[in-house]
Amino acid sequence: MSVSIKLARMGTKNNAFYRIIAGTTRSKVDGKNLEVLGTYNPKLKKLDIDKKKFESWTKKGAILTEGVRKILKNK
Repeated sequence: MSVSIKLARMGTKNNAFYRIIAGTTRSKVDGKNLEVLGTYNPKLKKLDIDKKKFESWTKKGAILTEGVRKILKNK
């Protein structure tokens, strides 16, 4: 079972924010997730991420999705 770090859309219409989650690659984004690692608000360009949790998942071999890579590259 491989794990990926991906974005889950939350919020309301025209007021979206994203949770950065660790979940299995087969599960849906809005389904079960293993752990919430942080949040990203694109309107405020605000990224809140728990670095210890993020690093532990990447050390375990979690795959970053393209969206997460773009957000981290900009920050």
